[in-house]
Amino acid sequence: MKVLFATYPMAFHTPGGGEIQLLAYEKHLPLHDVGVTLLDPWKPRFLEHDLVHFFSCVGGSVHLCHFVKQLGLPLVVSSSLWVTEETRHLYPCEEIRHQFMLADRVIANSIVECETLARVFDLPRDKFVSVLNGVDDIFFEPVAEKLFRETFNIAGSFVLNVGNIEPRKNQLSLIRAMKQIPDMQLVLIGHERDPAYANACREEGGDQVRFLGPIGHSDPLLRSAYAACDVFCLPSTLETPGLAGLEAFATGASIAITEVGSTREYFGQAPNVEFLNPDSVPSIVEAIDRARIGQRSAAMPASNDRHDLSWRNITRSLADAYSTLLPGK
Repeated sequence: MKVLFATYPMAFHTPGGGEIQLLAYEKHLPLHDVGVTLLDPWKPRFLEHDLVHFFSCVGGSVHLCHFVKQLGLPLVVSSSLWVTEETRHLYPCEEIRHQFMLADRVIANSIVECETLARVFDLPRDKFVSVLNGVDDIFFEPVAEKLFRETFNIAGSFVLNVGNIEPRKNQLSLIRAMKQIPDMQLVLIGHERDPAYANACREEGGDQVRFLGPIGHSDPLLRSAYAACDVFCLPSTLETPGLAGLEAFATGASIAITEVGSTREYFGQAPNVEFLNPDSVPSIVEAIDRARIGQRSAAMPASNDRHDLSWRNITRSLADAYSTLLPGK
């Protein structure tokens, strides 16, 4: 099977979880007899592939999806979207619904996400398939915290946040929460996707906050950062569930994470995970405090009693979803 991957043109300008997911699929799908090509707009070669997988619902995406269907190719869309009846007014829902209607399958990252999208967009539930987010095997391999601390000269207790700096990731509320925990530093790792928002974070954070910029996903420094932090905090307005959260979980970090999205479906009753209300600074403070006094767990094993979160295994269900769209399947 040959699959063509496509996404919107600006996606890799400031890559985030969706882009990491795309590249993880590209890397691991060949283990399940699926060859992947990244779309080259100068040499697209659509018809050399069995199907096209488009990532995201960013405005304008529907046009390429419509072209794919005109060619007669099966279309898979990764939604990368959490929208509810209360928030649908924030999105171009008619265009997104059109894109989903064009798709033969819509891939979401949890059962609750599939059910929510089907309900909000009034589409058949069987159009939506859950393929869990995963983690690279390297995050099951421990890296000493000393590497991160010595590289960036960080001593003492700190809260870690990994993600693009933008309103959805809610770092400004995290900074305000940290002012109530003055004995801890806040360390931010990630691209500044929204420069104005990042500047507001700098002005409010002062000396308590360190901005380290992005660290490569496979760089041992990132795993060392997860090992070194006292608490990993992801207070996003929503997560599905957030690759950084899964990576921190894999390393055994104590976690304070948003309750909005599919986080509970992934982390359930894990003893080292505390949930928070991203709209409430006191809730963020309380979750960090609870996580801080809890014990780090041993690094999450490569398999657990709910599901295996290694990309090697996650991509098997994606390959199965593809196969149902091919003739004779």
